[in-house]
Amino acid sequence: MWVLTDSNIMEFVGRYIWPLFRISALFMAMPIIGSRVVTARVRVLLALTITLIVVPMLPPMPVVPMLSLQSLMIVLQQVVIGLAVGFFLQVVFQVFVLAGQLIAMKMGLGFASMNDPANGVTVTVLSQYYLILATLMFLSMNGHLVVIELIVSSFHTLPISETGLAVTDFWNIAQAGSWLFSRALLIALPVLTSLLVVNLAFGVMSRAAPQMNVFAVGFPITLVFGLFLMWASQSSFLPNFSTFVEEGFSFVHQLVRVP
Repeated sequence: MWVLTDSNIMEFVGRYIWPLFRISALFMAMPIIGSRVVTARVRVLLALTITLIVVPMLPPMPVVPMLSLQSLMIVLQQVVIGLAVGFFLQVVFQVFVLAGQLIAMKMGLGFASMNDPANGVTVTVLSQYYLILATLMFLSMNGHLVVIELIVSSFHTLPISETGLAVTDFWNIAQAGSWLFSRALLIALPVLTSLLVVNLAFGVMSRAAPQMNVFAVGFPITLVFGLFLMWASQSSFLPNFSTFVEEGFSFVHQLVRVP
């Protein structure tokens, strides 16, 4: 005869509630699914669905009292792991937003800003263009499915316990800021260099013909030339995107110890 005990109840509840915290934290922080255009109800429902599907494939869970300090530490560790993975994926997408900001400021389109519905902030039009382009390419390569597969595999390499990420992992996450700026500059550098040459040419023209209004003539030419350079550099967007996403997923694999 099967007897329902407290330990059985704790084991059953913990087997579902702790993976739910890690998956929910990822969906709250990761791009696309974690954006404002996806409501909280949809994210919670998606996290519940994935949890119910993957729990039978997960290793055994620790049996601890749910209302205890040990249980609270386990919950905090799962939330931190999910937020860390989602945060670095956000950093990958912010590379293209920052690159658009740099190009827009150099072209004179820094004033042409619009509201970003995904993050609820105001960004330049070029940043929004690059972000939409990166989002579509990420979905076309099934990046969201790769993220879900990655977080499920993390339960085997980082099992649910009171210990989670190490101190070095947080240091590596902090160093992602330098990676963000270097990769954004790599995208914007061809356009920035070309526009610098154009501005130097206008400086020479202003010295040769002081009566010419450089601001009236230079602004539209710089704007048109910058748009032309953006169009010419579109051929390198896909290789850059593939390289940056591979670097981002490589870091996340190292973060959650997934080979």
